[in-house]
Amino acid sequence: MGSADGFLRIARVETACRSISTRLTDFNQVKRDLTEQQIAEQSQRCMDCGVPFCHMYGCPLGNRIPDYIDAVAHGHWQEALHVLHATNNFPEITGHVCPALCEASCTLAVHFDATTCQQIELRIVEHGWEQGWITPQIPSVTTGKRIAVVGSGPAGLASAQQLRRSGHEVVVFERSARLGGLLTYGIPPFKLEKWIVQRRIEQLRSEQVIFETKVHVGTDLSLGYLAQKFDAVVYAGGTPIPRDLEIPGRGLAGIHFALKLLGQQQAEDISDHQPAVKPINPQGKHVVVIGGGDTGSDCIGTVLRKGCASVTQIELLPEPPTERTLDNPWPQWPRTLKTTTSHEEGGVRMWSIGTVGFSGSDGHVSAVQCVKLAWTGNSYRKIAGSEFTLKADLVLLSMGFLPNRQIAEFLEDTDERFHRNIFCAGDAQNGPSLVVRAINSGRMCAQEVEAFLS
Repeated sequence: MGSADGFLRIARVETACRSISTRLTDFNQVKRDLTEQQIAEQSQRCMDCGVPFCHMYGCPLGNRIPDYIDAVAHGHWQEALHVLHATNNFPEITGHVCPALCEASCTLAVHFDATTCQQIELRIVEHGWEQGWITPQIPSVTTGKRIAVVGSGPAGLASAQQLRRSGHEVVVFERSARLGGLLTYGIPPFKLEKWIVQRRIEQLRSEQVIFETKVHVGTDLSLGYLAQKFDAVVYAGGTPIPRDLEIPGRGLAGIHFALKLLGQQQAEDISDHQPAVKPINPQGKHVVVIGGGDTGSDCIGTVLRKGCASVTQIELLPEPPTERTLDNPWPQWPRTLKTTTSHEEGGVRMWSIGTVGFSGSDGHVSAVQCVKLAWTGNSYRKIAGSEFTLKADLVLLSMGFLPNRQIAEFLEDTDERFHRNIFCAGDAQNGPSLVVRAINSGRMCAQEVEAFLS
């Protein structure tokens, strides 16, 4: 490593954020990246720990984190980029939106502040773009094989790039007008600006990956058709069905799935033409977000920027502890209280709250009916007499997504001879998960296709 005792001499530097008063006026990136000089210094903190849990345990991609940090520590930035790209197609994307699983399992994190793995990763790849080191990799030999990829989210894009670089013709089918899946339509630009996604898509175009937008596989084209016309099909259609609440008052106007709001906002930011539907307008409204995960947090940041009167986020589960508990030791992911930049900007958070109904007037929601819960282990009970209501002109449902049944239903309903060349990747295979896991799944799926074709 650059310095065996660097972590004792050099303090971890956190990424700074724009002031709340400033960032609430726009949808631009909230966090400011560390400088190249800061990164060079931070790379000295990575110790020669012998067993790098960041690489072996934490990172779903298996990024060789100690190797690229060591390269940076010695000023070998191009080597660091090569090491990083060996396992990760889109490190600038994971550098922005990954929850830094590697840092949670860093050996330093047992008693010290973890190495700034994520910011080092991000600076390496941005330095590579600035230096012109990241260029299209067009295969010198073509195989004559044709691959269809369904979905242009992180799993689909990673799989498409790997297969194209192996010399196959790759056609990506995307149902939306823009490419990128949830990278484009789900994650707000204050976390991931869209030019970052577009830059990688342009690289794939230059590598001669073919993109077909506004094509809904399952409606416009069937999986069976693709299985017959292509040598292999990679299904990376994600998990598009959100969890719903079947409770009294659900049919009232003003109750929406979170991704409807987020998708409309992203479409507005990228000037994407949307169907003639009435947009969700949080301005001046009392908003209740049901669900305490990242998507709910993204809703908070969005409605605050759109001028809501108030926003309250309610979560079924109890409030997490601020420190690790005995049953959650390092190097496991810490199940502790997480406060996002959106939470810092405003709103109220409530835990152990059950939603029992909605009430309204003139067909529009006006309140959420709630009850407090008491948890014992993994089960809960409603606390008698704890019922209360929250004022709500707009309710956003952010409770996760259901597993994708489209591929399973296709396999159940069709002849087995169409099954052998269909492969699955990302959330469509594993259920809702992280971008970093989707990229890894896309890469692994590409390996399976390669083995099949050979």
